[in-house]
Parts: sequence; C-alpha cells; structure tokens
Amino acid sequence: MQNILILGAGRSSVSLLDYLVKNSSKNNWKLKVADANPTAARSLVEDTDVEIIELDAKNDSKRLHLISEADLVISMLPAFLHNLVARDCITAKKNLITPSYVSKEMRAMEKEVKKCGLVFLNELGVDPGIDHMSAMKLLDKLRNEGKDITCFESFTGGLVAPESDNNPWNYKFTWNPRNVVLAGQGGAVKFKHNGRFKYIPYQKLFRRTEIIEIPGYGRFEGYANRDSLNYRETYGLVDIPTIYRGTLRRVGFCRAWNIFVQLGMTDDSYTVEDCLNMTHRQFTNSFLAFNANDSVELKLMHYMKLDQDSEIIDKLKWIGIFDDVPIGLDKPSTPAQILQKILEKKWTLDSGDKDMIVMWHKLNFKTPGSDQEKEINSSLVVIGDESPRTAMAKTVGLPVAMAARLVLSGEFKEPGVHIPTIPELYNPILNELEQYGIRFAESEFVLN
Repeated sequence: MQNILILGAGRSSVSLLDYLVKNSSKNNWKLKVADANPTAARSLVEDTDVEIIELDAKNDSKRLHLISEADLVISMLPAFLHNLVARDCITAKKNLITPSYVSKEMRAMEKEVKKCGLVFLNELGVDPGIDHMSAMKLLDKLRNEGKDITCFESFTGGLVAPESDNNPWNYKFTWNPRNVVLAGQGGAVKFKHNGRFKYIPYQKLFRRTEIIEIPGYGRFEGYANRDSLNYRETYGLVDIPTIYRGTLRRVGFCRAWNIFVQLGMTDDSYTVEDCLNMTHRQFTNSFLAFNANDSVELKLMHYMKLDQDSEIIDKLKWIGIFDDVPIGLDKPSTPAQILQKILEKKWTLDSGDKDMIVMWHKLNFKTPGSDQEKEINSSLVVIGDESPRTAMAKTVGLPVAMAARLVLSGEFKEPGVHIPTIPELYNPILNELEQYGIRFAESEFVLN
C-alpha cells in the first residue's frame, strides 16, 4: 500500500481528493489529509475512509512526523509554506508535488533533491500548470516540424460563467481575492514585442490591454502579467521576437479597475487611520480633494475626468464605493485590504453560481525559406459545477492528482525539481484531462 499525504484542504483540494479517492482502491493508495480545520476537510471526503488529521502547518515536529510516514506528499498549503514542506521531504526522503510557482528557495534545493533521488514536481495547477503543458505541446510540435516560431502569447482568466454573470463588471471572485486586488504590483511588467523589450509601470498596466476573441464566448481583454521574459528560457524561446503573457477579464473591466489604481485604493503599504469606523463613502472620499460644495461622486468624476453617464461610473456605483454603509472591519487595514472587504460584498459567488476558466494561446510561425507566416490559436474554456467543485478547483486539483499517479506508478521518476514542460509529464496529463472535458480547441490560418 502507498501512503499519500495531502497537506491543506482548501478550495483547490476538492477535485484532487475526488480523483484520489476514486482511484485509491485499484491503485492500493491510502489517503491522509492534514489541515488546520479538520471539520471542513472531512466535509470534502464524507463517507470515505480518508484519514483526517488536525495540523498547524507551522508545527515543525508534527509536520515532519506526518511526512515521514508518507510515500508521496502533496502540498496544497499557501505557497510560502512549500519550502518548509520541501525541506522536510528532503530530510525524510519523500517525493513532493505542489501546484505553485517554483521559488528561488525551492530551486536552490535541486542538488539535494537529485542526490536523494527524489522527484519534486511544481507548477501543476492551471496557471501555472495547464498553461505550461498546453503551450509546450504546441511549441514542441512546431519545433519538431522544423518551424521558426516568431510570436508566443498566452492569457488565462478565472471568471464568472456566462449563466451566472449578473453584474456590470462581468466578474466575481473565483479565487483568492487578495491576489486580484494586488495584481500587477511589485515592479514594472516586462515583455518583448517585435524584437523590442517593453515595460509597463503599474499605474499604466490596466490601460494597456489586448482584445481577444474566444469562439463561442465572445470578447475578452488581456493585461500583461508579471515578467514574461522569464519564460523565454523555460519555453526554449530565448531569441523569439514577441513573448507576452497576461490575465483575461471581460471587456471594460480593466478601464474601471484602473480607477481604483489611480485613486490609490490598491495600495498595500500603509494602514488607513480610523478605518474601523469608516463607511464605504468615507473611504472613497479620503482619496479625493476637499470641496465643501461637491459630492463625493462629483469630485471623483472631476478628478478622474469621467462623464456622469460613463459606464465606469455605473460600475463604481454598483460595486458600492459611494454607499454610506460601514466597511465592517475588525482590525486596522491597508487601502488594498479595505477595498477587498468592499468588493467581497458584491463579488462573492452566490449559491448556485458557476465559475469559468478561460485560456488562450497564440503562436506565429514560419517555415524556413518561406516568407509566409501562419498563426495558431488554441483556446480552453472550462465551466465549473456548483461550489466547491468549481472550474478553478478542477483545473488546479486534477493535474496535481494525475501527476501524483505518474510518480506513484513509477511512470515518472526522473530526480530533480521539475515543472511540467517535458513530454513525459505534459502528454499523459493533457490526455487524461480530456476525459474530464478539459480540452483545447485549435485553429490555424495564414497571416500573409
């Protein structure tokens, strides 16, 4: 019998657990879930023999003890805790899988991981994860055909499904709200376009968008995400003229979100005075100049140069930033934390709501010796079921679970710290994901 330890049973864990439970008998797996909230963890695996253990993930001795009893560890904990788990896995000589980005600290463990003959798989969620796998499958195919790749663009978005889209922002939180509020911060966004390096400072990010059409689902807008240049080496595209990665929203979202950025509401660097007693309206007014005669709405319109009948004003009124109601905070907070609290009142998925994952790749390529350029568009849309079995949970949890099967079966056993950009990982996982309706649609056409 092989023992699997799952650390963390948050929102992304339910599809992972569904898969592991379903396949446990035929593979002779024993499942153990450790979480700070054992009651919530048990609710995900009711009527099963999965063992549930209460665990404070920062309890070093208990965490190491649990890891030492496992054959494979899957960490679904917050990303900053993965390094603690990884260090324990090296100590106990256990294989590890996470859905999160490989940190510098994790990468620095490479030699030890190889020396111990261990497999550490990371970036196995949706983004990062399915984006890597689907992109590399296309890129490798074109390279194997001898094509010269001239452009690579990739966008992913977690959105509300069309049947649950009932607000003027065409958006609801489908994942960590804090990440949404802080998106784009931490330095200039970097990418490459037509052979030139490009940089977008945070205050301009949401006004530099690209319109993308997804067949059957309409128009979306994408804004640049993180440092696209980091992926040149990862994807084998060091000399490519254009490489750009971004995040998808419905058209009109970014222009309205930019108001929060320009006002300073997304700032997370200081605490707002007297915020425990503030209303939404007072919070908004705190970013505007004093004028005894003008309303908060009028001051904002003048400051941001918005017309009274602007769709942006409609969005801002709907989200409630002018409402004279208490914010409802229980501790001193930053502007970003206050904005998040306000947004959660309107953007939380209601009972019965469904979410949607949208992913889109664009690859331009030429045949050596030919001036003709072609383009491939590859798109993925996944509609979730009712919470907790959301599209986000499926597209994060299922690739992790499938990677676990590959490691436990011995189908993948190359020691080291890996992400799924090699055929031995992306082919079997993408093929199996198709059985769950997670498949890409591709189209190819001539550009000139």
